[in-house]
Amino acid sequence: MDNIAMIFFGLFLLGLIVLDVLMVISMFKTGDERRQLIVWKTSTFTLIVTVGMLIIDVACSIINLEEMAVNPFIRLSVTAMVYFLALLFYKKRYSS
Repeated sequence: MDNIAMIFFGLFLLGLIVLDVLMVISMFKTGDERRQLIVWKTSTFTLIVTVGMLIIDVACSIINLEEMAVNPFIRLSVTAMVYFLALLFYKKRYSS
């Protein structure tokens, strides 16, 4: 049972790493104006979500008066998932 859970967790981590790499590649990939619009809107939405998460972390650390413990891997993983979902949404919305 523990081996199966470790395999699923390893696959989940591998999927997150792939999403991170694909996020960076999609930002640097050139294309036409429609593709640039999709990437700009996706990047803007992802930035808003990431800044919102940081604001919540700062507010929680002020309220609790404890050290802010932000795990960079979790932050990067959430950012990649938000970027991927927003990219799917905007591709569907602006595709012809």
